[in-house]
Amino acid sequence: MSSAPARGGVTSGGVTTESVIHDIGFRHYDGPRLGRGWAFRSLLIETLRGCYGLGRPSKVKAMPWVLTGLIIAPALIIVAITVVTGGTTLPLSYTQYAGGMWLLIAMFVAGRAPYAISRDLRDGVMPLYLSRPILRRDYVLAKFCGVALGVFLYITAPIVVLLVGALLAKFPVWHELWAALGGVAMAAVLALLLTALSMLLASITLRKGLGVAAIMTTLVLASGFANIAVAILGLKFSEGSAAYAAMLDPFALVDGLGASWLGVAPLNAGVKPDGLTGGLVFSFVFVAIVAASLALLMRRFKKVGGV
Repeated sequence: MSSAPARGGVTSGGVTTESVIHDIGFRHYDGPRLGRGWAFRSLLIETLRGCYGLGRPSKVKAMPWVLTGLIIAPALIIVAITVVTGGTTLPLSYTQYAGGMWLLIAMFVAGRAPYAISRDLRDGVMPLYLSRPILRRDYVLAKFCGVALGVFLYITAPIVVLLVGALLAKFPVWHELWAALGGVAMAAVLALLLTALSMLLASITLRKGLGVAAIMTTLVLASGFANIAVAILGLKFSEGSAAYAAMLDPFALVDGLGASWLGVAPLNAGVKPDGLTGGLVFSFVFVAIVAASLALLMRRFKKVGGV
């Protein structure tokens, strides 16, 4: 698309100059409009890719992939020992593995949640997102789902390694598949809980470093307080009542949910809910934390500039 440039003479101080208007070929878009669902999916996939640094510089890829290697390495060692020694059971069950590696998981989610939203908050790009067919709640849910899926894959990777090792060791196939499915289910629960908490904490500050520090501090202190409270209440009262204090720690809360829902042994015997009532209380607290965190996150982004 081109046309002859428009020219006009301008005289200044006896010197004639010419102004030129160039046609640079902008055209109206007549293609399909993919709409709100496509925008939501694209943002979710981009957030998931960002969790592992895909499409980013090498220095951004380093941390998530180093942490991925670190969480898989113990599973490989467990598998090797089990196969070589002819063991009949895994030292850590599929549901217990995440609790045993809680610090690595905390480091991963603490790095991914701020990366997903802190930069957008700092740079004020919400008007750009909202210029597309996407709502504020779509933005929040897409970011939440992308980070949660990334954390889920991170927790599930060693579970798959354990399952492969168990099958190589000739453990009963259907028993191991069913047990691994339970581990995957609890990985999903843990991913939802950690993502909800971490994204809420990350949204408080515009600086990624402060967000990482806030998440790590919260998770480490929660684990310490929960262990102390369980120990004290276990001495003063019954173990069943002491288990309720474990709900202060997200990892212990999910460990207790696994014991209640699936009937598996928790990593820490002190966090097992007391009967049906305990299981219902643990379940209610889990749902309440995720729902409240998402509601507060939605409220936070209502205050972010944009149309």
